[in-house]
Amino acid sequence: MMTKDERKQESKTSDVDTIILNYRIDETPPWYLALFLGFQHYLTMFGSTLAVPIIIAPALCVTDDVVVGKLISTVFFVSGIATLLQTTFGNRLPIVQGITFSYLVPTFALLSQPKFQCPGLKDTNNTENSTSNSDEIWQIRMREVQGAIMVSSLFQILIGFTGLIGFLLRFIGPITVAPTIALVGLALFPVCSDYAAKHWGIAIITIAVITICSQFLSRIKIPLPTYSRLKGFHTTGVAIFGLFPVVIAIIVSWIFCAIFTETDVFSATSKARTDSRSSVLSQSPWFRVPYPGQWGTPTISLAGVFGMLAGVIAGVIESVGDYYACARLSGAPPPPPHAINRGIGVEGVACLLAGAIGTGNATTSFSENIGALGITKVGSRRVVQCGAILMIILALFGKFGAFFSTIPDPVIGGIFCVMFGLITAVGISNLQFVDLNSVRNLFIIGFAIVMGLVIPDYLNKNAGVINTGVDELDQIFTVLLKTSMAVGGTIACLLDNLIPGTVEERGIKEWRKLTADRATSNVASIHVYDLPFGIFNKSKFSKFIPFLPYYDDETEVFNMAERGSYSLEIPS
Repeated sequence: MMTKDERKQESKTSDVDTIILNYRIDETPPWYLALFLGFQHYLTMFGSTLAVPIIIAPALCVTDDVVVGKLISTVFFVSGIATLLQTTFGNRLPIVQGITFSYLVPTFALLSQPKFQCPGLKDTNNTENSTSNSDEIWQIRMREVQGAIMVSSLFQILIGFTGLIGFLLRFIGPITVAPTIALVGLALFPVCSDYAAKHWGIAIITIAVITICSQFLSRIKIPLPTYSRLKGFHTTGVAIFGLFPVVIAIIVSWIFCAIFTETDVFSATSKARTDSRSSVLSQSPWFRVPYPGQWGTPTISLAGVFGMLAGVIAGVIESVGDYYACARLSGAPPPPPHAINRGIGVEGVACLLAGAIGTGNATTSFSENIGALGITKVGSRRVVQCGAILMIILALFGKFGAFFSTIPDPVIGGIFCVMFGLITAVGISNLQFVDLNSVRNLFIIGFAIVMGLVIPDYLNKNAGVINTGVDELDQIFTVLLKTSMAVGGTIACLLDNLIPGTVEERGIKEWRKLTADRATSNVASIHVYDLPFGIFNKSKFSKFIPFLPYYDDETEVFNMAERGSYSLEIPS
């Protein structure tokens, strides 16, 4: 095995575009540095994770901000467990698992059914009995969402552990992925306007701070004390503005809101006031452990399950792409089939757990944290595991989640405007591999996106238009057709596979080439994907099980490398 200095020296003379890492996937920083870097991962995923329970609360008819705090704590708790499962028993890449926006659209579609319309609740938190009634109103809806997530996650477990994901990916290219992911952001624009409209001035300040930090100041480094094995304790420049633009924006805008609240610039009923939810902190418990069934026994409906499958498919597609990106940025060889299969399967298990505990959502790989790997040049698996432990510990303190539920609505609205725009752009970015001079491609992309918006909008404005005579079937079609990503993604996938086109024209050739690219000099052994403690790593029957590692001999490893599946480096 080469030392780090030897890898760096070789990379200087290599013709391959390589990434020099401070710590590779199989290397462990000192414990104190690992904790600090792990906390940085926590902060990186903080903004997106915080957003989901806040978005979903009104759809669940939640009227108590204490409940929102409990949802936030539950989400972080489950994210920490899911990350530990993935990094230990899943694909074993340093990839953070967090809550996903992909499930929001089908969730809103499910909760838009007439039987789940929110009643006109007044502030009934003055009596114990009325609080109980209020809780039952939103918990009924939460249990329906939980059941849909749990059953649909079984599909993800199935396609992962059976190896079916490899077969399904043959029919999915950038023309399918682009509309599917883009429609996640486009379909959520009403949420942006609802929150930002509470006070557009504060929302614009939030947007401006995020823009300035992430686009203009992202390369400015602030000297901070740090430690390395070569230099010991010293100061180094850290791109604080580029790493934490969302956190900085929340702090700055919150300060403005506090000033305007104290000076009575805001009216007494304004949602921009910092004291509008001040009672939440005193009402929230100091210590609370989320557990399966905390909101009651989940309920199941076919409509909810079929709708959530759209979120599962979008999450799987996104995760597979994230695996390849994470591998390259962490100094690992491209993930072999068994690691991808196991990663998707374990994500399904984590989604099942998220549904059972009741986050109101599911988990998937976090692209934001993959970007953090590239910025920090630290790809250590141990660092991400430290971050996961911090997520779990902090989530146990009830007042921690309650504190963040008091963020003023227009601040959240400003964050949503930027975040959903970024999600839309990430989907569109997949079209860089596609021939956009092709009328065939332009027709499929444009038609899929427009129909993904038109059909759900039509059904929202014309309730009961689907009438097959079977109530269950009506609900299934309604939820599916109200889910924009399901409509757009299905149309794009069908047309892309039915209308004649070359692999170059469809962008599949360049797309697959990108996922096969790898750095040859700063790469770890293929055995970083093996299960821990030597579980099944040398069993002869492993070759018959698609999620277990199997290497017949060194020649087999070389053959896999020639196919672009593995690194050429074999440990001595």
